[in-house]
Amino acid sequence: IVERARLLDLPVAGLGEAAPAPPRIRVQGSRLAPRGPQGLLVADLSSMWAGPLCAGLLARAGATVVKVESPRRPDGTRAGNPAFFDWINGQKLCYGIDFDTQADELRELLAASDIVIEGSRPAALARRGLGPEDITARAGRIWLQITGYDDHRPGFGDDTAVAGGLVGTGADGPVFCGDAIADPLTGLEAALAVADALGRGGGESIRVSMAAVAATYAALPTGPSASSAPVSAPTKPPAAPPASGLGADNEAVRHLVGQRRCLSC
Repeated sequence: IVERARLLDLPVAGLGEAAPAPPRIRVQGSRLAPRGPQGLLVADLSSMWAGPLCAGLLARAGATVVKVESPRRPDGTRAGNPAFFDWINGQKLCYGIDFDTQADELRELLAASDIVIEGSRPAALARRGLGPEDITARAGRIWLQITGYDDHRPGFGDDTAVAGGLVGTGADGPVFCGDAIADPLTGLEAALAVADALGRGGGESIRVSMAAVAATYAALPTGPSASSAPVSAPTKPPAAPPASGLGADNEAVRHLVGQRRCLSC
């Protein structure tokens, strides 16, 4: 059944099919001195949870993050819980652009960015001339790609968690562990990978597989709690500023890109 579903390009997985693996890192471009995210420009082309969480953490660490969306296909979480969308994206500039008719303008943003985050299939950007090999890289640029698996299959938080074996146990067998648990774990691991890359001076292409992240966490040893005290309920995260509407910050982003282009002349 799984193999037939894959032929239809559906996000499915067999239990435990993925192995633990660290991010795949490839040197791509020149390095700079080690630095932090403060003041860097991040282009966030990702959607839903893992990539936007990584970008949101970088924004909280002082980076200027531009959330890039197509008006024809906006981030699906805009239609969900507004508090969740605000929490992940409230500190970002929201930039709406057509990837086909405005590819040249988007290319300028990517060329001006210190960090690019995306979760697209390779062909989706490459056929528009927007892949990492197509964009002239700034010194120290980091290009982060978040994938469902190590191949080109689509993947989401639930099926990639199953692939990694990160599941619970019910009366009738394995059950989903949390809600799309591979998404937030991958967002955290991706942010750590970017921070590590900045510490090496950047100039890297990084690929993080959600299934491999789930498998890494599933492989962690378990044991009895060291404390007999009951676990307290998690605290509610602090309120985030409301996220901007799609394309609300277009002029601010264009001004920012223009400034960076002038500084590099």
